[in-house]
Amino acid sequence: MLLQDQASRRAVLALALVGAALSPRPGLANLPDKVQAAIDKLRAGRAAQEGRVTLRLPAIAENGNTVPMSVLVESPMTSADHVKAIHVFATGNPTPEIAVFHLTPAMGRATVDTRIRLGQTQDVVAFAEMADGSLHMARAEVKVTIGGCGG
Repeated sequence: MLLQDQASRRAVLALALVGAALSPRPGLANLPDKVQAAIDKLRAGRAAQEGRVTLRLPAIAENGNTVPMSVLVESPMTSADHVKAIHVFATGNPTPEIAVFHLTPAMGRATVDTRIRLGQTQDVVAFAEMADGSLHMARAEVKVTIGGCGG
């Protein structure tokens, strides 16, 4: 009976660890103070909702000098309902806010594609500021390697 209980505990622990590894990064939890201050300035007391924003980055970037990034925001891009701006923050860079894109309804789609520089393994957080003043966000981790041998 004792061996069966130990095996059951190990199975539960293993499932918990797998679940934690596969779960998405929490919204705005565990951010460095400098990054949190920059994000709080953008938020200006507004809550940021997860969803509507798709942040595409490689899980592993061999060269942090040029990391491809795409941000797509679900929006009809009408005069009443459009994305005014997309703000991008890198949690491990010396200057947290790394990009701001200003959009208009005339653009038709709320999509930006660019390359960013990441000095180390870190999270990237993107915010979409909507015409009605609401904020939507997404967060992703990028592991940066140096010459493909760790970092």
